[in-house]
Amino acid sequence: MLDILMISVCAMLCGADSFTDIARWGRCQHAWLKTWLALPNGIPARDTFNRVFGLIQSAEFSARFQSWTQALRQAVTGEVIAIDGKPLRGSRAQTQAPLHLVNVWAASNRLVLAQLAVTDKSNEITAVPQLLRALELTGCIVTVDALNCQKNIAKEISEADADYVLALNWQETLLLLW
Repeated sequence: MLDILMISVCAMLCGADSFTDIARWGRCQHAWLKTWLALPNGIPARDTFNRVFGLIQSAEFSARFQSWTQALRQAVTGEVIAIDGKPLRGSRAQTQAPLHLVNVWAASNRLVLAQLAVTDKSNEITAVPQLLRALELTGCIVTVDALNCQKNIAKEISEADADYVLALNWQETLLLLW
């Protein structure tokens, strides 16, 4: 399982975006991967990657992955934590909108701390508080864009013993001043 996950993560970091790409990347990098991984049966086939990822409970995997990234993160006083959402490139289908992910980036650590998909018929505003509650933010400076400039988000950040920078676009600023 560890071999499959590590090959997948490395392959995706190198641009793989399908199980076929992951298996192909693994075969091309077999000698290098062998120095780090056991690989008792060699590089798994595309179907094996597909089966394994089909069986993984996404919420549980996400929680464990987030816990792992938190463990990798070094505490940096005043670290900037940037929160932003973007549609996932290549995820648009003819019958549905693209997958929209909210990312949490630790600038000093150069590490994605968490990601959360925005549910259909929702937006980032509902996802950001969930992410804030799941992270250790004490002493950090959290930045969000104009969409997330909300009282409840500012409150969540303050309750996490962090500071915040909330960006407003000029139309919203004029409305506030008006």
